[in-house]
Amino acid sequence: MGSNDFVTLFFLVAAVLIFFQLRSVLGRRTGHEKPPVDPLAQRDQSKDPADDSKVVTLPRRDEGNGEDRYAAIDAFAKPGTPLNDQLRELTRHDASFNPKEFLNGAKMAYEMVVMAYADGDRKTLKTLLSRDVLEGFESAIADRESRGEMIKSTFVGIEKAEITQASVRDSEEQVTVRIASQLITATYDKAGTLVDGDAEAVSEVNDVWTFARDIRSRDPNWKLIATEAEQ
Repeated sequence: MGSNDFVTLFFLVAAVLIFFQLRSVLGRRTGHEKPPVDPLAQRDQSKDPADDSKVVTLPRRDEGNGEDRYAAIDAFAKPGTPLNDQLRELTRHDASFNPKEFLNGAKMAYEMVVMAYADGDRKTLKTLLSRDVLEGFESAIADRESRGEMIKSTFVGIEKAEITQASVRDSEEQVTVRIASQLITATYDKAGTLVDGDAEAVSEVNDVWTFARDIRSRDPNWKLIATEAEQ
């Protein structure tokens, strides 16, 4: 083997050894690699996320000038009716309002409130009721408990629910809903004797409830601010 062949073989072996060394190093994770960049996750890194005290949240509005924002209103309430006008006015202040979605939420809240009252669940009621309404519910529950009475209720379902009125007063939006539901309710005294209602009969209950929400608030939840039994 000539000297040139020996030199060529030497560099070939050295190249192979270097290749395997680099491969063993480059293929490892050290734990200090930067995460891959997500082009969709664009954030302002100069802003301190903890400093929210200087942020003023404005009501969300539709950027368009057309009638698309009112399509959900017109599909829900006939154009030209007082209810349609009221819902349109409310939507001008709160573009995120959707009457169909609101009504679905109101029906869920109705069942939760009715059952929480029967169970004496003050914690659930506190999240759904305004202060004044909560005080009334808590007073009734305390009065019932003082007599040693217990309510057993079964929520059968909601026959009908409809929005009857909507308005905006100052920064508060209010929506009134008429709800016809079916319940099985029975009240027992401390001895277990039935004192009111019927443990088997289904009764129809008609209520008119008004919900409200502060448009300026970041809290998207509505509170029950008024209740009325409709005969």
